[in-house]
Amino acid sequence: MKSSNPILSDKVLENTYSLTERPMTVSGTLNKLLLLSLVMMVGAGAVLYQFSLHHYDFVNLLTTIGIITGIITALIISFVHKTAPYLSFIYAFAEGLCLSGISCFFEASFPGIVIQAISLTLLTVFVMAILYKLRLIQATDRFKSVIFVATLTLGIFYLAAYILSFFNVTIPYFVSNSNLSKGINVLIACIAALNLIIDFDFIEEGSKKMLPSIYEWYGSFGLLVTIVWLYIEILRLLSRFRDR
Repeated sequence: MKSSNPILSDKVLENTYSLTERPMTVSGTLNKLLLLSLVMMVGAGAVLYQFSLHHYDFVNLLTTIGIITGIITALIISFVHKTAPYLSFIYAFAEGLCLSGISCFFEASFPGIVIQAISLTLLTVFVMAILYKLRLIQATDRFKSVIFVATLTLGIFYLAAYILSFFNVTIPYFVSNSNLSKGINVLIACIAALNLIIDFDFIEEGSKKMLPSIYEWYGSFGLLVTIVWLYIEILRLLSRFRDR
């Protein structure tokens, strides 16, 4: 079984289990996801505290540091899988800084939006887990290929938007509140949610193939990446529907 998740690559599942190492398990991966989530909350709490003191410039700085650090560590982990047990903590803390900074400013404009976004994100993860468990959505090769192409396309789109921002060029999608922008936002959120199916499949197949336990960190990292992406898309979508 192959994985088409850009983070959880095909080559990982080709590894064989070594008798000298403890094999990867689903429970072990979920435990590490919980640990990374706690680290992320610590980073988020640090930014939230600064925001409560009205240190907005410092919050912007921490948010920027979080974004840059998160991107760099994610790329390193994606290409050098064995760094996952170490860099995953840095990634989680950086994402805590990033998400908290973004969330604080959204909350200031739309009171109550953050708890709504968190609730919808957790609900989506739960629903997708049930759909996967019941095999109502199966991670077939064709499914993975479609989601991979869609995710890669979005990645190029976001990268282009980021580069253009340095030249004061803004893609209308990011500033428009039209029905078209809302529809695109819903589509992107759905793609993010469907990536969860591929994450679940990687973790399950990895445990069946008895990959080394180091891939519990890699699997939990990949799942966290998807959840973070899903949360941001839901937060953006909610803000569009509440903006008048």
